[in-house]
Amino acid sequence: MNKVLLTGRLTRDPELRSLASGKAVTQFAVATNEFRGGNEKAEYHNIVTWDRLAEICGTYLGKGQQVAIEGRLQTRQWDDDAGRRHWKTEIVAASVEMLSGRRKKDYAAETAAEGLVAQAAALGEAAESSEPEDAVLVA
Repeated sequence: MNKVLLTGRLTRDPELRSLASGKAVTQFAVATNEFRGGNEKAEYHNIVTWDRLAEICGTYLGKGQQVAIEGRLQTRQWDDDAGRRHWKTEIVAASVEMLSGRRKKDYAAETAAEGLVAQAAALGEAAESSEPEDAVLVA
């Protein structure tokens, strides 16, 4: 059985790409901590997500967020132009759960958007109203 369960924090923002086939792929790294005899040791894991999960991760995840990941371990190998062989071990995620909520900049953008909608609605109501006091209250 090839199953990986991790809980950690993103070390960088996910990189979302679209392949020529139209499939979406996201790559990012997660840091986990292990405590041994009073010492803390960090381990870094490369994560890959595909298709809709990749789009979601690319949109909603950011550096520093805590996530729980379930997936499988995969090792790829290839030869570069100089003929050297390379290996890369990564976790192909089947599910990613956000444990620390959304990014701060998402909250700021949502708050600003809600403020603009409220302001537009208030101005729209003031324009439709025949009473001049409404226009003064909006400003």
